[in-house]
Formats: sequence, structure tokens, C-alpha cells
Amino acid sequence: MSDPIKHECGFVLVRLLKPLSYYQEKYGSWRYGINKLYLMMEKQRNRGQDGAGVVSLKLDMAPGKKYLSRARSNASTPIVNVFGDINARITKNSEGQLSDAVFAKENLPFAGELLLGHLRYGTFGKNNIENVHPVMRENNWKARNLVVAGNFNLTNVDELFKHLTDLGQHPKDFSDTVTILEKVGHFIDEENQNLFRKYKNDGKKNVEISQMIEKNLDVRKVLEESSKNWDGGYVIAGLVGHGDAFITRDPNGIRPAFYYTDDEMVIAASERSVIQTAFDIQMEDVHEVKPGHAVIIKKDGSWKEEVVRIPHENKACSFERIYFSRGSDHDIYRERKKLGELVVPAILKAVDYDLENTVFSFIPNTAESAFYGMVEGVENYLVEQKQKQILEIGNDITPEELNKILSIRPRVEKVAIKDVKLRTFISEDKGRDDLVGHVYDITYGSVRRGIDNLVIIDDSIVRGTTLRQSILKILDRLGPKKIVVVSSSPQIRFPDCYGIDMAKLSDFVAFQAGIELLKDNGKQKVIDKIYKQAKEQQHLPKEEIMNYVKNIFSDFTNEEVSAKISELLKSSEVKADVEIIYQTVENLHKACPDHLGDWYFTGDYPTPGGNKVVNTAFINFVEGKHERAY
Repeated sequence: MSDPIKHECGFVLVRLLKPLSYYQEKYGSWRYGINKLYLMMEKQRNRGQDGAGVVSLKLDMAPGKKYLSRARSNASTPIVNVFGDINARITKNSEGQLSDAVFAKENLPFAGELLLGHLRYGTFGKNNIENVHPVMRENNWKARNLVVAGNFNLTNVDELFKHLTDLGQHPKDFSDTVTILEKVGHFIDEENQNLFRKYKNDGKKNVEISQMIEKNLDVRKVLEESSKNWDGGYVIAGLVGHGDAFITRDPNGIRPAFYYTDDEMVIAASERSVIQTAFDIQMEDVHEVKPGHAVIIKKDGSWKEEVVRIPHENKACSFERIYFSRGSDHDIYRERKKLGELVVPAILKAVDYDLENTVFSFIPNTAESAFYGMVEGVENYLVEQKQKQILEIGNDITPEELNKILSIRPRVEKVAIKDVKLRTFISEDKGRDDLVGHVYDITYGSVRRGIDNLVIIDDSIVRGTTLRQSILKILDRLGPKKIVVVSSSPQIRFPDCYGIDMAKLSDFVAFQAGIELLKDNGKQKVIDKIYKQAKEQQHLPKEEIMNYVKNIFSDFTNEEVSAKISELLKSSEVKADVEIIYQTVENLHKACPDHLGDWYFTGDYPTPGGNKVVNTAFINFVEGKHERAY
């Protein structure tokens, strides 16, 4: 993606089902679980670079023995820092007994059977250590301790916060993280209290009651009660102090979660491919957590996938498929190639079918898979054309003619090369634009000056800033007749509120184009009308709010919006003709049929909170407020 955006977090949960000595004997180290946790966090580092954290929980520790350990970092290399800290704390206390699993369990931090890791991309709150997961709610009773880490964003924190204060609580912060922690924690407390009363009335002693509560705590019921009013996209992983664990997913399946089980472990993570890689297992052995369900692992190692919320229409985030998730996943790779292939008809039209004088390339690095699909699509088109020409000539075709026809193939070059992240070091605005113009380098001589079209594919065009300030200017140095920039995703018109850092309408070049088209066509009143409708809804319950912002685009075709985007992104310095092509929503669904979450393209939000957010975002735009809409 040429305009990087912050996005979803990542989690990893490891539950070892055997004693640590088992892993010491079979795999040569009781740190088998920690090592696998580290590997999976590194493989998911694309999901979060603002912070990382790990919690380890030991089962069946005697009173007075520490059973929870946590390490967190918000440094520039948080994963390295966290595991460096863990290793230092283990070796500092080992007294040369690093290979003794029994000693480790009794004496060393992070020598636990339950491990929870998290990678943070901050979409809310400052990047300080308090915001780094896992977060903890501590108590002297094990079954009241709670550890939570997740990939989530709730749109109705204000409502949930009020509910907590109505219960008499005094939350330490106004955020969805604290709200979720306290919500789940409240119902864990309530479940503990109900069980305590029940067993006390049965004449049981307190020590015995604690053990019975740990055995019979109904985690499914806790999650059902606490998530009743959550509006948003979420995957939440949690540990209860006595040893239960869970991974729960929102009823629309917006955020991703996968798990794997065998007789040695239960593993869960945000992405399927990292589990496959870490444990060398097949795709079919890894299961997706179903929308509205929770995988609940009891202290005794038994587990179930149970319904927590009634599943709704599956609206799994399509941006996971386009950009965020690792492209090494079998299905994601195939889908990204398909996205590139499906946009070929529009590309051929843009270059007037002149493939002899067209060079194909891509914006490194995440658009590479779509590029392969695009090239295959062009090759398929050429096969059809070659067959047609050969059949038209018939038996009279000469070897020279046949060779000329068969020699036609797509001209593929590596035109753009991502250089150094110069923007990190730039502070002054005047110098910044010049330096940003050198973020990408080009391969000189790859395009024939004044003759060739240059088609370059990106996975998505969000703001268009890097295109305008950098990429188009750099590509123009090659002297192409025309530059065609292809987005393998549709036009991003509306804000996200489920975990991706796309909250301001004014940031989106497609939205800017819609506004400019209204002004160009004398339809300023449409903007005023939508603003009035938004203000009238501002204080309604989220369930009653309508998305009138969609009306900005109702009078214009996708092609008209794309043409205006092309106009907005081409600076006066660029000599070549410029055309921006976007994927259609219909083709997106053809390529990714199981991931229909498309609200950023269509404005069709899967939860009522989405309409509330887009409403607020439009009010902020008109009133010139540069702030988040949730």
C-alpha cells in the first residue's frame, strides 16, 4: 500500500496440555511454548508495531507462589524487547538450572502452561505502556483474576462506560480496552459470587468452594452477559487466573481468529498461516473461530467452541484479504491474484488494447500478488487474441506470421523500487515534500520515452498522498506516454470503526472526489442537506441513525469518481497522461466470496454503530473538526 495506514492488532494464545517436563523431554526445552509464541508473534508483526506484550500463567501453584508473569514494551522494536526481557528474567533466576522443567515451574517467571501474546496497533489512545496488551484485572481469588488481549474496536464506548458507572464502578480510563476488561471482569465477579452463595448454602467450606468455583466457572455465560451490548468488531482472548482461557469473536465475524488443537496443545492466532508455519501443519487442520462463538479452554485442558452471541450475516473484513493479512496464506494469495485478474478488462480499455507498447509493474511490496494475477489475466487475453488471429489466417499461415503472433507477450518490468523510509527523519514541511519524492526509486530504461504506456498496480489507494507527492512524479521521469495506476480494491469512500485507522472522511481521496464533483455540477445543496440530516440524527440512539452520507455518490458513476480522483492526484509537474482505475465492489466479492465486509467502499455497515460513526465523521468534516468520529 503506497499510503500506509495503521490497522488491526494481532494475538497469539498457547495452551500447553502436558507438563513442562514433557516438552523438555520431547523437544529439548521446557520453553517450547514460549519459543512458539515468539515465532508466531514475529510472523504477525505486520499486525502491530506500536507495542507488544506477553502474559504467562502457571497452573496449580501453591498459595504465595507467583503464577502470573507479564512483560510489555512500547519501544521501537517491541517484540525483541519483550522477549529479551523474558529471557533476562528467566536466566537471572535460573541458577544454572535452565534445563530443569520442575525447577522452572516452581521458581522461574514465564514457565507457565498458558501463554498470551499481543501485538498492538494503536487506533485509540496514546502510545504509552498502559495501552499495551495484555491488560490485567487482579484479585486475591484466582478465579477473579482476568487477563485480556484482543483485536477490537467498539463504537459505543460511551454507552458501555455509562453502564459501568451506573453499576457503581469508577473505570480508570475512557477506552474500549478498559470497558471490555471491566465488563468481563464484572460478570466474572458475579459468576464467582453466585457460585460461592450456592456452595456456601450447601454447607461447603471456603477452601473447597474456591476449588469448586474454579472447576465450574461458566465462561460462556460470562462472555454472553458481558458482550450483550458490544457494538463493533472484535476478537478477544483472555485468561482467568485459575487456568480457564477463551477466544471470542464478534457475531459478524469482522475480525479474524483461527485455532488448532491436538493432544499436546491448543493454539489460537489472528492468522491461519502463522499457525501452519509454526507447527508445520496443513491448512485443513487449522479452524476458523465461527462468528458469535467462543473457543473455551477449561483448566483441565478440555475445550469447546460454543455460541456466545447469535451469529449475524458474515461480514468478515475484506481489507484483511486485500492488504492486512500475510499473503502466505493459501486463500489470501489466491484471492489477491484474482483481484488483479478481474481488473484487467478496465486496464485493457485504458491502454486502448495496445499491449505492444505497454509495460506492466507494481508498487512494492504488498501489491505483488495482485500483480501476478493481473499479468495472468493479460496473458489469458492474449491467448484468446492469438487463437483468433491464427484461425482467421487458417492453413495459409506462414512460419514467420505464426512466430510473430506467438511472440506477443505482456511486457513486465520492475519499475518501482522502495528505497528508504525518509519520512521518519523529516520534520520541516518545505524539505519534507522533496524528500518524500525519493521514497521510491525507478529502473531507468524500463520504459520507452514517449512511446510506452506504464500500468502500475497497487493494492489500494486510500489518501493518494504518496501517489501525488511521490510516485507519479517519480514514474513520470521515465517518460511514459500514459501512466495507469490500478487499485486492486474499490474506492474507499467511508470511515472504518472496527479496528482500522481510517476515521476521517477528509483523508479519503474518493470522498474528496465526490465532494468536488458535487461542487463542479452545482450540487452544493446536497452537501448542505446531508449535513442537516446528520445534525438532526446526532443525538438519536445509534439504532435509529441512517447513513445519508452515501448520497454524496448517488448521482455519479464509479468511472466519474475515478476520473475526478485522477485529476486530483495529477500535479502540474507530471507530463504524462494519468488515469486511476479502481476495482469494482462486485469483482471484490467475486474474488473474496467469504469476506463480504465492504462498508469502507459501500457505506453498508454491519452494526448500528457504523452509521453513528459515519454520521459524526461527516459533521466533523463540514465543521472543520480534525478529530476521530468515535
